[in-house]
Amino acid sequence: MSLVTGRLEILKEEDKKDLDVARISVDEESESKRKLYIESYGCQMNFADSEIVASILRENGFATTSKIDEAELILLNTCAIRENAEQKVRNRLQHLVPMKKKRQNVKIGVLGCMAERLKTKFLEEEKIVDMVVGPDAYRDLPNLINEVEDGQKAVNVFLSREETYADITPIRLDSNGVTAFISIMRGCDNMCSFCVVPFTRGRERSRDPHSIVKEATELFEQGYREVTLLGQNVDSYKWKPANEEENTITFANLLERVALINPDLRVRFSTSHPKDITDEVLYTMKKYENICKYIHLPAQSGSSRILELMNRTYDREWYMNKIDRIREILGEECGISQDMITGFCTETEEDHQDTLSLMDYVKYDYGYMFAYSERPNTPAAKKLADDIPAEIKNRRLTEVIAKQQQHSLERNQMAIGKVHKILVEGFSKRSAEHLCGRNDQNKMVVFPKENFQKGDYVNVLVTECTAATLIGKAVNEVLV
Repeated sequence: MSLVTGRLEILKEEDKKDLDVARISVDEESESKRKLYIESYGCQMNFADSEIVASILRENGFATTSKIDEAELILLNTCAIRENAEQKVRNRLQHLVPMKKKRQNVKIGVLGCMAERLKTKFLEEEKIVDMVVGPDAYRDLPNLINEVEDGQKAVNVFLSREETYADITPIRLDSNGVTAFISIMRGCDNMCSFCVVPFTRGRERSRDPHSIVKEATELFEQGYREVTLLGQNVDSYKWKPANEEENTITFANLLERVALINPDLRVRFSTSHPKDITDEVLYTMKKYENICKYIHLPAQSGSSRILELMNRTYDREWYMNKIDRIREILGEECGISQDMITGFCTETEEDHQDTLSLMDYVKYDYGYMFAYSERPNTPAAKKLADDIPAEIKNRRLTEVIAKQQQHSLERNQMAIGKVHKILVEGFSKRSAEHLCGRNDQNKMVVFPKENFQKGDYVNVLVTECTAATLIGKAVNEVLV
């Protein structure tokens, strides 16, 4: 998933380092509280977790800061999806060594997926790390901090089958005040052979729907106008009530409940596993105007042979039929984005061409593209040889990126001459005279600010585009 809030971007080779740039905590106004600094790496789930951590520690006397020199507690919330993400964190820890020597009262903790995967290795190899905390152990942070302040090292990487943090109201870190994430489930039961998530985040469990609707309602009342429901695989969300007289709540049911909070509250979700997104979800999206017509549907490969080795549980034809169903129910304009891996174990040139031809068939709006990076202890690492040379992986990645850029431009050109409803998120990166926000299909739109403000809905006529951005002007016309 993207580091840019709710937005998926084309990843070039030179973009990878940028992808691992941390999102840091914001300044909370508080003179009396102890200062907490959090750096979050990786996916949107990690950023949502950092907001939970900030909430837990606020109740224990901490206030967040964006200035690392002010902090007495520094937490790095880590990602283990790719090798370069892990290396980024190790490098960051080395940069903190001089500070730790200068300010010995400062405590440093490693949180999240990388913490769970490497466990005590951090304490043994990274001497400045005081505690290691897995993604299901954040409630234990106050106790672990006490242990560290007593001069001990502290570790809790226990994976829970129940923990969802449903009762904790997250502190919105680095928020634009308009869009917010809501975590609806944790863990993953899919055993894709290349992925570490089931081992670092544990088994799949869904959060109480009442707490999700309550959180979304409170966000709307606070002025937020868009929520993104997050999960490793949102479409497998399923909540079974203790009272057997109540019906089981599916993801489609949950989506409808959140949409009904208010028609001015936009609803997005990520990520969908192709095998789980149902017609019921698609028809629910169609029924409610405020459920955005955009689906992130990772393919990972266009080759049925490679998909089987990846244990994706579908083949090329099945995936294409799912795309056809989305287009049939939601129309050609529904935004679809992808994840794609090049150079997976044994991938041939024919397999690679299958990926390119799948992209031609779907014409994705956006994409995440990576050369395969073997992760230790995954099924692929144990059973398959990482046998594709780096230069071939990267050449294939370059071809996939070029294909996606072509399709992104084509899909964006479809928007020219049409009026789109835009939720203003803030000023354009390039000009204080322009605002930016996203349309229904999750595409960023830039237009002159006039008298509009952040949080407004604006009808924008798109007049031009690049492969990444739509450009237009505000109009009075209603959408057709």
